[in-house]
Amino acid sequence: MQKGFGATKIIGLVLAVVGIGVAIWGFQLSSSIGSQVTQAVTGADTDKVMTYYIFGAVSFVVGLYLFSKK
Repeated sequence: MQKGFGATKIIGLVLAVVGIGVAIWGFQLSSSIGSQVTQAVTGADTDKVMTYYIFGAVSFVVGLYLFSKK
């Protein structure tokens, strides 16, 4: 049995933190003037914002999975 963190747990932790960071970055990007104008006209977020949200969520979930894996 391994003692401490294995490489998989470290990668999982890094992915989870990066996922949270990218999602927050996407949220901040959604507050930009260009994004607000697009949202007002189309009623939806821009593709760039949605890409950050999706990438952040997937990265976070994969990171949690790897971190919790035995």
